[in-house]
Amino acid sequence: MDLSNYLMMKQEMSLMVVFLILIVYDLFASEKGRNYFQPLACLLFLAHTIFGFFPQVTGTSFSGMYVANDAEISMKNIMNIGVLLILLQSNGWLSKPEASFKRGEFSMLTLLTLFGMYLMVSSGNFILFYIGLETASLPMAALAAFDKYKNNSAEAGAKYIFNAVFSSACLLFGLSFLYGACGTFYFEDLATAIQSTPLLVMSLVFISVGLFFKISLVPFHFWTPDVYQGAPTTVTGYLSTISKGAGVFALMVILYKVFGNMSYEWINMLWWIVVITITVGNLFAMRQTNLKRFMAFSSVSQAGYIALAVLAGTPQGMGSVLYYILVYIFSNLAIFGVISAIENKSGKTDMADYNGLYKTNPKLALVMMMGLFSLGGIPPLAGFFSKFFVFTAAAQQGQYLLVLIALLNTIISLYYYLLIVKAMFINPNEAPVENFKSDGYMKISLVVCMIGLMVVGFASGIYEYLNSVGFGM
Repeated sequence: MDLSNYLMMKQEMSLMVVFLILIVYDLFASEKGRNYFQPLACLLFLAHTIFGFFPQVTGTSFSGMYVANDAEISMKNIMNIGVLLILLQSNGWLSKPEASFKRGEFSMLTLLTLFGMYLMVSSGNFILFYIGLETASLPMAALAAFDKYKNNSAEAGAKYIFNAVFSSACLLFGLSFLYGACGTFYFEDLATAIQSTPLLVMSLVFISVGLFFKISLVPFHFWTPDVYQGAPTTVTGYLSTISKGAGVFALMVILYKVFGNMSYEWINMLWWIVVITITVGNLFAMRQTNLKRFMAFSSVSQAGYIALAVLAGTPQGMGSVLYYILVYIFSNLAIFGVISAIENKSGKTDMADYNGLYKTNPKLALVMMMGLFSLGGIPPLAGFFSKFFVFTAAAQQGQYLLVLIALLNTIISLYYYLLIVKAMFINPNEAPVENFKSDGYMKISLVVCMIGLMVVGFASGIYEYLNSVGFGM
């Protein structure tokens, strides 16, 4: 082991530099100086995000435990964009008098979870993967319970940590079977050693179940609506986008890099999981009146669509996963940005509270509508292209029935997304949400989301590049 092993981890090292600067600043800054913590955090993380797009050396380090290929680097860059938007959207919430002391804690916990996800994404060994998983999960429970004086937030943190413990136990149980059968945790060695035996089938099931909990695939999704509703809205947006995206990417890598010789078993299992997830998520979303619970079931359904691309098992399917996650981040954070802005101003999160929103806050209503339309796959927004590429990748592998079921569910999703649009633009309301101005950070984040929704779909070079990096999987 020498310094060259660490030099391969450029994004991790850069993130740690940002983390250390922020923690030192938070510890030693004066009361007046702490008012500049948020702009400093956003600027430093913006520099880190830009640095991620610079050319980087690819390869492995620590004897293959850490992998840095184009696919992993691209996934980290996508997560960086999402986290930057989260930091911008958190300013209004953290600026409230009762939460002002939490600025440093929130940013540092967020960066710690991101560091853990980096390790998950770049792992070439299950030991490093598990370290990354726990590094991401434990601070995430603290973020879910961040409004500790609110019962819902404390409940959300408790439910998240209990489910994280259970899912980790399933994962470790599966890993014990895997090591017992193969005697190694290195992905490359496992790829050649794995055969379809009962012991390894049990290993596949338990490892997959542990990851299905993280992604909220049905029937391992029951924690999702309660945690999403109870957690602070900014944290809910983080859970539904960055955390879910990292989990899906890790699942894709493990299924193809480790269990590639058992593709027949896990394709059949994942086929049914995708069908149930998309259908159940859509049906339960129609019954929700609280927007955060509504978006929880919407995210369950969207996880099914992303897993559909994983089933394709081709470079196009893998590129579609990365592209879908990028578009999903812009779409979901546009919606959660509006929900957060309105909640910070009025404390309202029910769908009925959005009746007549267009009359008082037309710009926010427009942003919300664009985000919902993108999730529903309405052209010419980027969500249409992401669904098109996912369906195409699955259809090319003969998954016609699954694509048909997904298309029918897309129609159902359009119905409940249009319910919110109807509430904002058509439903009357004698006391709508008052007109207000969002802070500058929130405006920047929503503008970036809108640019992403309108540009990413037409920028064919983005999809073509993500398609090409899929070969590295």
